[in-house]
Amino acid sequence: MPRYFFNIYHNRTQLDLEGEELPDMHAAWKEATVTAGQMIQGMDGRLRPGTEWRLEVTDEFANPLYVIHVHAERPT
Repeated sequence: MPRYFFNIYHNRTQLDLEGEELPDMHAAWKEATVTAGQMIQGMDGRLRPGTEWRLEVTDEFANPLYVIHVHAERPT
């Protein structure tokens, strides 16, 4: 089964060094969306305007597959 890695970029880089074995890219996308939602919710209001949060999914060869990008801003 292929291994996928879920790296987080927000204030500092958190590289997923272990990864997760999943059946395919579709399962990796589902895991990414669930994980992103949980992580954003867990920030409990600490995502401030002018900052960004990003989850990047790569395969076992470090090829980027998906990116979920959240950019917080104030309208001008």
